[in-house]
Amino acid sequence: MNLGKETETLEYKKSTGEMKEAMVSIASILNKHGIGTLYFGVKPNGTVCGQNVSESSLRDVSRAVYDNIRPQIFPAIKEVIMDGKHLIRVEFSGNDTPYSSAGRYYLRTADEDREVSPAELRNFFVANEYKEKWEKTASSALATQIDRGAIKAFWQKAVSVGRMPSGKYTCPIILKRFGLLQGGNLSNAGEYLFGNTHPLMLKAAIFATDEKLTFIDMKMFEDNIYRLLGIAEDYILKNIRWRSEITAAERKEIPEIPIAVIREILANSFAHAVYNGHTNHEICIHPGMVTFYSPGGYASSHKPEEYIAGNKESVIRNATIAKVLYLNKSIEQFGSGFKRIDKLCKETGIHYTYENDEYGFKFIIYRPKSQSDIQSVTLNVTSDNSSDVTLNVSSKVTLNSTERAVLALLQQNPTYSRNELAAMISRTTRTVQRILVSLKEKGFIKRIGSKQSPQWVVLKSHTPS
Repeated sequence: MNLGKETETLEYKKSTGEMKEAMVSIASILNKHGIGTLYFGVKPNGTVCGQNVSESSLRDVSRAVYDNIRPQIFPAIKEVIMDGKHLIRVEFSGNDTPYSSAGRYYLRTADEDREVSPAELRNFFVANEYKEKWEKTASSALATQIDRGAIKAFWQKAVSVGRMPSGKYTCPIILKRFGLLQGGNLSNAGEYLFGNTHPLMLKAAIFATDEKLTFIDMKMFEDNIYRLLGIAEDYILKNIRWRSEITAAERKEIPEIPIAVIREILANSFAHAVYNGHTNHEICIHPGMVTFYSPGGYASSHKPEEYIAGNKESVIRNATIAKVLYLNKSIEQFGSGFKRIDKLCKETGIHYTYENDEYGFKFIIYRPKSQSDIQSVTLNVTSDNSSDVTLNVSSKVTLNSTERAVLALLQQNPTYSRNELAAMISRTTRTVQRILVSLKEKGFIKRIGSKQSPQWVVLKSHTPS
């Protein structure tokens, strides 16, 4: 007899000799689902093998649960007979999460038990509570406080890409269709998607170096999700490098980071964020990387690598927001974000990584390296027959991080004084003077004006190598 496969709420153990492992499974199932069943006397593949069952063995199971599971639970432990074989069935439930086994915390992933830290477990429960309540809760925005242009643009795009049927749509129809109303108010999801109340803030900045010290530009954008997706994409594309390719007499401009990668990261960032937290969405453009920060810790119990390697089930934190972005084709498929980003990056040779903590998730795209600016030196060499031979000697000119910071600041404002530059990059005036001399000698800048009122002209920009 075979009972079928193990699941997230069903666990098999061959015998009570696996008591310790059984307690771990009970704790992990309780933490994920609050209810489950465990059998002693069944192989992992579901085959009933049976075991010796006595009053003593039943008491051993009860004692193990009492000694190991905290907070305490009161399971139903019973002997059952299947196919002539004796089993012990343990049915358990509990709502007082989180539960531990022998002082350690676990979460159920498919049919496996994964140990987690208390902080990670806490984030899991906060995220699940948030997922159930936040989107549907009424916001303070009235049902009339909507961005009609954004709603119209949404349904037109959704129809044009074939993800919504053709029909006569209006703003009230869209709001009702997707459950974005709560009485006379917009729901939280409705306000953040289409409200005209500027409910969401996006920070965007350009930094002179790969550290968040000297910024060249900083913007604060406040709008709804639909508008901010376009604003964020435009900001990035305007501030990264592009190259030209000419094919079949046609000139094509290509960004250093594929637009599809940027769109996928942004859409997933807004779809899976926590919107009642204490941090904001953030985009930082550095010489060597572009970072995308999304508020709220990573939602899934599956690691990004698991989504890339296989077809894991999608964990959707904001189901309504994700659905709207899917219909608009901002998101291609549910649960495929990491797989698509990984594929696109590999195809174009882009490297990436990510960082995750209890406050937010950061995706990091490393900007492709390209050839540095080249300085050409012309030498006139006289040969024996007195003819002139011209040699073009090219050498790569490199700048250190401090030189890059000063150059970037001068590109923004060539009238900065040495004292102003020193204050902005947290260096001494003498250090700044040495940097200015170095940049001048390397051909990046020249000085015009008097010594009392100098002004710098940037001759060329630096491309990181």
